[in-house]
Amino acid sequence: MSHSTTNVATRAARVGGSLVRQVRSVIDPSAARPAGGNQPTSGWLVVTVLCQSSDIDTDALPAPLSELADRIEVRVRPAAGDKGTELGARLRDQPPAAGAPRRLSGNDAHSELRSALRQAKQVIEVGEVLAVDPAPHGKRTPTPGGVLLESWTKAAPEAGER
Repeated sequence: MSHSTTNVATRAARVGGSLVRQVRSVIDPSAARPAGGNQPTSGWLVVTVLCQSSDIDTDALPAPLSELADRIEVRVRPAAGDKGTELGARLRDQPPAAGAPRRLSGNDAHSELRSALRQAKQVIEVGEVLAVDPAPHGKRTPTPGGVLLESWTKAAPEAGER
């Protein structure tokens, strides 16, 4: 293939991809998020709690969520199939998406909210936040892979799944 034919093919592929993304975003707005995007476009993060909706008082939220009370909106509604209660929260002021370094360190507002929701679920269901301390894995050797794995293990309780 000649150089000019390759350029035309590359541009056509880009235009086609862009067109497909635009059509998908009209049909399904959540498809407009980049692959692997953590945050729903609505901003709501939701956990299913094993309790009745009437057991959750939005005026007296568990400690992890009550600490964020002035920064979040909370909603409670029955879960699908009568399987507990959906406890949802979102930030009142949506911050811009955090870059990879902030997300990886667990130092962004959405990570804080996600962690608070998980902890609130535990407080509602079992009465306390469960934690393993000390970590049962022992000490990893300071190889590049070991250091990376250790940093992810430490960040996981704050930031949730990566």
